[in-house]
Amino acid sequence: MEKSRKWCFWRKPKIKATPPMPIILLLLLCIFETGISSTADQFKVDGKVLELDESNFDLAISSLDYILVDFYAPWCRHCKLLSPQLDEAAPVLAGLKEPIVIAKVNADKFTRLASKHDVDAYPTLKLFMHGVSMEYYGPRKADSLVQYLKKFVSTDVSILISDSAISDFVEEAGTFFPIFIGFDLNETVLSNLAVKYKKRAWFSVAKDFSDEAKVLYDMEKVPALVAIHPNYKQQSIFYGPFEGFLLPTRSKAPVSSALHAQIVAFSFFSFFNHAGEFLEDFIKQNFLPPVVPLNHETLKLLKDEKRKIVLTITADENEDQTQNLIKLLKAAASTNRDLVFGYFGLKQWEDFADKFEANEKTKFPKIIVWDGDEDYFSVIGIESLDNEDQGSQISQFLEGYRQGRTEKKTVKAPLFMGFFNSVVGIVAFFIIFIVVAMMILMVVLLIIISKDNEPVRVGSHEEVDRADNSEAESSQHGPGKKED
Repeated sequence: MEKSRKWCFWRKPKIKATPPMPIILLLLLCIFETGISSTADQFKVDGKVLELDESNFDLAISSLDYILVDFYAPWCRHCKLLSPQLDEAAPVLAGLKEPIVIAKVNADKFTRLASKHDVDAYPTLKLFMHGVSMEYYGPRKADSLVQYLKKFVSTDVSILISDSAISDFVEEAGTFFPIFIGFDLNETVLSNLAVKYKKRAWFSVAKDFSDEAKVLYDMEKVPALVAIHPNYKQQSIFYGPFEGFLLPTRSKAPVSSALHAQIVAFSFFSFFNHAGEFLEDFIKQNFLPPVVPLNHETLKLLKDEKRKIVLTITADENEDQTQNLIKLLKAAASTNRDLVFGYFGLKQWEDFADKFEANEKTKFPKIIVWDGDEDYFSVIGIESLDNEDQGSQISQFLEGYRQGRTEKKTVKAPLFMGFFNSVVGIVAFFIIFIVVAMMILMVVLLIIISKDNEPVRVGSHEEVDRADNSEAESSQHGPGKKED
């Protein structure tokens, strides 16, 4: 009997009532779902523009996969023009398969939030993708903005199975990004690069197409990767190498199976690595068209370009002579992919031409190599092109540049856009502006005091009132310093 009692006493802890594991998991799931639903209620994807501030900004960025944020100031004229365009685009973007939400932040009020995200001008647009931000440099009209942003939620590699599918894809892609179409290529050839450069270009492979498509895209053979720049009506073609290799055959001399396997493996990785490098180089070099027409917008595209720029300055870029020259520059660009080729006309951009000492007295076309910053190089003996046999002259220019027969020169003055694209430049500008304004104010006060022919009195009521009035007037116009 004692043993029985001891046995029961010993077993008692094992039958202690504890919540079963499934119930605990169910409770946790309910709590998690409640949190999700509350977040979803707070940030509904209903096609309306969200108003964010310091209390909910981080939560919105972490909760929404794709969100375009407009940092604005209520007094900014450009912000007022942009606002209705965002209102119009918001419901269209919210209706995409992968919805994009538009939000706005009053950066003039929530200055700490604006400073955290490097906002130094209004309006500033930033696109957040899975919490990671990027500067938005695209169009700001509603329909164009929608077409531009569709790129970021598109399929990594689109599969095209007919000529009509190819033409529809090119039309849908628009003109803002380069388009890469792999004819008779497997999508796995492009998949990794398509993910890596998704923000820069459209990628697709054509599985089935006619001979007419080959003629349309000027292909000599397949497989081929065609790079199209719809906005500039230019294209380039890459014929490989792609993936794949030829297995080395066994020699008549006896070779061990292990050694043969090592030779095969070495050949595979050596070829594959080089093929991948060639393919990626072609893609990176074709984010820009073979020959870039330079203007304020395309100059932004060159901001992160590491290659030097063969810059041709003409009298008028719309002349027939310039159009013939562009064809010759394209031919040179196809065999000199380590350089970027660009052009513009004196008539179209006189101020920019002046930076390179080009004016009405210059013999055109003038050709130089620019480093994209403050230095450029002229080739001794070939500073301009004659009208006869310009193709040979371009070849001689490039040969002279590569051989170092150059004269280094400095841009006449710091490029305006480069200065103001840097945060340091903008901050420096505002500091100088404030200092100059204070100096002018001090001079005015001294003049007023000297007219009274009285000794300077410190702390008089008249001076204090006058200073207070001046500061009040200055503060009323303070936001004007932050012009767009």
